[in-house]
Amino acid sequence: VPGMKTTIFLCLFALTCIGLAHAQNLDAPPDVAAPPDDAVCTESGLCSKVIVAGSGEEHPDAWDKVTVHYSGWTTDGKLFDSSFKRNQPATFPLNRVIPGWTEGVGLMVVGEIRRLWIPVELAYNNQPGKPAGMLVFDVELLGIDNQPEPPPPPETPPDVAGPPADAEKTPSGLASKVLRPGVGDQHPKRSSTVTVHYSGWTTDGRLFDSSVMRGESISFPLDRVIPGWTEGLQLMVVGERRRLWIPAKLAYDGVAGAPQGMLVFDVELISFE
Repeated sequence: VPGMKTTIFLCLFALTCIGLAHAQNLDAPPDVAAPPDDAVCTESGLCSKVIVAGSGEEHPDAWDKVTVHYSGWTTDGKLFDSSFKRNQPATFPLNRVIPGWTEGVGLMVVGEIRRLWIPVELAYNNQPGKPAGMLVFDVELLGIDNQPEPPPPPETPPDVAGPPADAEKTPSGLASKVLRPGVGDQHPKRSSTVTVHYSGWTTDGRLFDSSVMRGESISFPLDRVIPGWTEGLQLMVVGERRRLWIPAKLAYDGVAGAPQGMLVFDVELISFE
């Protein structure tokens, strides 16, 4: 297919030696406290510097899988994670990591080692239990595995800010509206396992999750999700698409790192058993 990248893996002796040397020396970089004057910074606040040049001109897209070696430090020089220490590179979709990684690794080519200074807003944003503040990573890009470009994000519902007057409401506070009728009269039970496609927004219109964009439906036991999903999916029949307005108390209810406030989901029930 024209334009699609092929899987590329680095097997050059010189760069392998660099990686081994790096693995044996996990001391903090001398410029760990702040990016030096010769670092290049983007509009987002990410700063980076090429430590070892790579080969080629091909950069990973956000939806590609990448294989990397890396080490990460806080700005006081504390090493908090390293694939070198585990002696095993990491492979992951580039859009499933912190924003600073998605942006920073996207600047790289295979074989390159780059130092990233990632501001707190593009890192873990001071989530409890995560490394805090600006983080510094040395990243070696070993391979790029092209993935199909995902579909465009679904349109934000015009009524994302709150349920309209014609929405159905239950005593719990859950509101919903059928967008497309389904077939039959069988509803999943609390104990059912359902297969769905879904997209979710906060009430300011921010899309925070979507199986549609990943191109993969998801299956799960209905009693293992947020209460608003457990209740809302039991109202549906197979083939139905329904919009759910889930109040905070039936959503993540203040759980750190999770979307907050009332959440809005468009859900398609594909099947259940």
